[in-house]
Amino acid sequence: MGNDQKQLLNSKVLSRISRLEIRAKGIVEGYITGLHKSPYHGFSVEFAEHREYVPGDDIKHIDWKVFGRSDRFYIKQYEEETNLISHIIVDTSESMHYGRPTTKLAYASELAACLAYLIIRQQDAVSLLTFDEDIQKYLPPSSNPGHLRYICAALLETEEGKKTNLGVILHKVAEKIKKRGLVILISDMFDQVENILFGLRHLRHKGHEVLLFHVLDKDEVSFPFEDLTMFEGMEGYQDLLANPKAVRQSYLEELQRFCEELKNGCMRNRIDYTRLDTSQDLSIALSSYLAARIGKARR
Repeated sequence: MGNDQKQLLNSKVLSRISRLEIRAKGIVEGYITGLHKSPYHGFSVEFAEHREYVPGDDIKHIDWKVFGRSDRFYIKQYEEETNLISHIIVDTSESMHYGRPTTKLAYASELAACLAYLIIRQQDAVSLLTFDEDIQKYLPPSSNPGHLRYICAALLETEEGKKTNLGVILHKVAEKIKKRGLVILISDMFDQVENILFGLRHLRHKGHEVLLFHVLDKDEVSFPFEDLTMFEGMEGYQDLLANPKAVRQSYLEELQRFCEELKNGCMRNRIDYTRLDTSQDLSIALSSYLAARIGKARR
């Protein structure tokens, strides 16, 4: 395991999730040996589509005729390789860099890496997309084990983020991803609820199943501040000098209202909503979520 993977793939987390899997509720119709049951008999290995070459892919699947026409490398994908494509979308905007001792972005990156590990281990394909004010990095989907190394490297190479408009970004993502699959959004959801839900509905309209991990810092959840504090404005907001005791109750009520409104909107649109904060043990939080998701799928 490379250094990038060691930084993000916590052995404690992997040991708890290694016997679990990410099931798609309404997308998988194909067959992956031993992992996804097909509603059809047999399976097809016929050519399905092309995708861009990702370092680590087996070069024997490169379509050299396409290379001759386009001067770019494309891989032939086959039906048995395209059962479930997952897309992990990670918010790297300015507000995600907040946190002590662990930033929201560091927590989100570890979560993303562990999910990618699990998906590839299932022999399914996964892509990575990071964003702030625009889409910043995109690694096309691959099920090759070597793809995980590039995902981890991309997550660790994130630069200081800028402000974002999450609703706009989700529309761009919906138009970028052509084949329906499982979209996993990891963000602190720093936007207006109506904008977020509008973008999420676009993804659902495109036929994607959507999982939303709402990552907050432990300070944002508990608001532990006592003395007169200068709160640094992020993503375009001004700094604010305030007495925490005077604003704590209204802040916590507003946070609760925001989270409830977002959660209820997700439920109406059949989107999985999970709130996490950086004080939670990721191994417990992620394994509990996956086990519960499997339980629901079996009912």
